[in-house]
Amino acid sequence: MASLDDILSTQKNGVIAINSYSSAINTHAGFFTSKEVSTGSVIKSSSGWLATVSVIVGGSTQGYLYDATSAASGSRIYAVPNTLGIYQIQVPFATGLYFSPGTGSIISVGYS
Repeated sequence: MASLDDILSTQKNGVIAINSYSSAINTHAGFFTSKEVSTGSVIKSSSGWLATVSVIVGGSTQGYLYDATSAASGSRIYAVPNTLGIYQIQVPFATGLYFSPGTGSIISVGYS
């Protein structure tokens, strides 16, 4: 027969496994959502995970998301379309997340 310590250890290991799974799922869904962004802006100033882009107003040209903390640096990681919709991206970024908008576009970003 299992002791109380064995039963509690098994329960603890189950909780740890479920928490790890939940954390992984939430990372890919995005823990945070930005407010509406329509100007060149730093959305996050450290590394993270870009989960979704919601195009609220398409504008006349596409915008870009950069792995950067300013407009003058970094790598382009996503070309934001100028059509309405929610786009699943699932891309890590190392430096930060900077949005350079297309003409008249407004977006919201889900990130972790």
